[in-house]
Amino acid sequence: MRKEPYQFPQDEFFSRDHFNKIKKFSRGKETPFLIVDLEEIKKSYDYLIEHMPFAKIHYAVKANPMDEVVLALKKKGSNFDVATVYELNQLLRLGVEPERMSYGNTIKKEKDIAYAYEKGMRLFVSDSESDLKKLAKNAPGSKIFFRILTESDGADWPLSRKFGAHPDIIYKLILETKKLGLEPYGLSFHVGSQQRDIGQWDNAISKCKYLFQAVAEKGIHLKMINLGGGFPAKYQAKASDLETYFKEIRRFLLEDFGDKLPEIIIEPGRSMVANAGVIVSEVVMISRKARFNQYKWVYLDIGKFGGLIETLDECIKYPIFCDKKGCAEEVILAGPTCDSMDILYEHHKYSFPHTMKEGNKIYIFTTGAYTQSYSSVGFNGFPPLRSYLI
Repeated sequence: MRKEPYQFPQDEFFSRDHFNKIKKFSRGKETPFLIVDLEEIKKSYDYLIEHMPFAKIHYAVKANPMDEVVLALKKKGSNFDVATVYELNQLLRLGVEPERMSYGNTIKKEKDIAYAYEKGMRLFVSDSESDLKKLAKNAPGSKIFFRILTESDGADWPLSRKFGAHPDIIYKLILETKKLGLEPYGLSFHVGSQQRDIGQWDNAISKCKYLFQAVAEKGIHLKMINLGGGFPAKYQAKASDLETYFKEIRRFLLEDFGDKLPEIIIEPGRSMVANAGVIVSEVVMISRKARFNQYKWVYLDIGKFGGLIETLDECIKYPIFCDKKGCAEEVILAGPTCDSMDILYEHHKYSFPHTMKEGNKIYIFTTGAYTQSYSSVGFNGFPPLRSYLI
């Protein structure tokens, strides 16, 4: 059990200098909390612009809706993908023009469509006849892009089944759009969050090519493809570097559409902000369930309901570190709430130093996306996850 020394994962996920900066900032603060490095987010945006200059960025606000993050990306020139009128109101409050927004949720109340239209939004997604009719009634003349159903094979956090429709349904919707007084503008898809199979973009883009050609025969010329998100962050499960993703996606587009590409939109969320975040937590309790049980249970003061919901089914495996020396031993990790679902990792074992004690700090890296925005309002009375900027 205690043969290998527990080591700092030097530069694999974060540098020692960066870690020391996090440690210093954390002193005296009540755990758990999220630390977000705004400069890292700006670098991520610049990297995307450098490697996908042909694409228009619509940041997925749901990934990390902190005002400071939105304002930094607004200043950089980003557009924004919103999922609700609440996100719309936040962006308007922060001075983002409606022309820089798209309504990227296929599930919309009629009154919310009318409200978004009244505020100036003119770009909406759809994937059903019901939604399309609501858009025609409440957002006349708007540009509509249609979401294609994808399988999300290879994604750590799949987004299939609930969103999108089969190409034969989308084809009929596109033909209906003009009759309803709307503009059939383009197509969209999402290959799944933290997608490690680059070939999934190839499959989806080929479906777009087929639909572009099919509706063109009916006199409708689509102008845009929204490639969605899915670009990976640095978790334990390895993925190709982002530059490889961008090169391959560009190749897929050129193979299907040649040099005359339609307008290309991407909706990065996780890849934009995840690497910029670190959650600082504390060991609440260490115990065993039986006298000869092989694994200790380590309970943290953050769990599924405090911001780590993506550990559901152990889908997302965060890099986690305890700054103590000792021999590495595998443990089961769980959260603090009175819910038996609040187990973070039981089958995938994490190693910690055998010297780790209750009260020690735990650092959970790559947590800038889908943590604070997923944390509960007050389950068991625990407050939502606090956040700080450095």
